[in-house]
Amino acid sequence: MEIVLLVLAILLILLSLLQSGKSDGLSAFTGSGDLGLFQNIKERGPEKLISNLTMVVGIAFFVLAIVIRMFD
Repeated sequence: MEIVLLVLAILLILLSLLQSGKSDGLSAFTGSGDLGLFQNIKERGPEKLISNLTMVVGIAFFVLAIVIRMFD
């Protein structure tokens, strides 16, 4: 089960890196532009698939980590 946890961790990292950024860089730190904290940005197509897959893999990772910890 620890091998599956390792594979899920690597997959979660890769899926997180594949997601496109939702901000325009460092505008929050430089003070220029709108922060856009509560903007409603809809994901479509491959972006939505990657986002949903990241959420599913993340949930599976944490559930498996808890199960491994309970039986360890």
